[in-house]
Amino acid sequence: MDFSKVNQLKDKLDQLRPLPPAALKNLKEYYKVEWTYHSNAIEGNTLSLMETKIVLEEGLTVGGKKLREHFEVINHAEAIDYIEEQVKQETEITHQLIKNLHYLVLKNIDNENAGQYRQLNVRISGSKHTPPHFLQVKNEMDQLISWYEKNKEELHAVELAALFHFKFVYIHPFVDGNGRTARLLMNLILMENGYPPAIVKAEDEKRYKYYEALENASMNDDYTPFIQLIMECVEESLSVYIEAVK
Repeated sequence: MDFSKVNQLKDKLDQLRPLPPAALKNLKEYYKVEWTYHSNAIEGNTLSLMETKIVLEEGLTVGGKKLREHFEVINHAEAIDYIEEQVKQETEITHQLIKNLHYLVLKNIDNENAGQYRQLNVRISGSKHTPPHFLQVKNEMDQLISWYEKNKEELHAVELAALFHFKFVYIHPFVDGNGRTARLLMNLILMENGYPPAIVKAEDEKRYKYYEALENASMNDDYTPFIQLIMECVEESLSVYIEAVK
């Protein structure tokens, strides 16, 4: 993988640090709405970008939309706050952190399963991949956390974050909310390494490429297209940050 462009953009952003507080505040508010909207929309939430912003910033409900969709917005924003706090504290990735994050994603939607590894076998709609048996989930997650600890100093941060995302959804440790949780954890890794959050856009073509790259990695052990897609998302975010403060 050629990380030269993302490295150049990261170096450029680092040269602009410390970022002006007002610009940083604005970027955080912008990304909270963008990240929440796109991550939810990928999973089928029908609230528009503007409606997501209204729910988050005005605390209003949108007529004709499901209560679940409102909770998905509120919950995701809380999960972002949690991620940012973990980054400040330089917290290790553990089973508890992962479960805490998932609880925030699913609370008030499915309280029975929020923050709990699945106790049943699942199939992923539209995918040929069959996730591991539920009795293997704890062991698989142990291995994922060990893999992360072993590779966090060895791999490029973008590759590390992308592969962690893929490995997480491959295990599919929860009944629901795996995609949102995976993208949150991916961005936790990126942010711990000084990158802004990467937003996987929900537009039809990009959403299709995202799922296609995940499926290709699952069925063919070909991770390059998925890493490339995440790298492009990171480059886009770095460019937005640079443009906002230069």
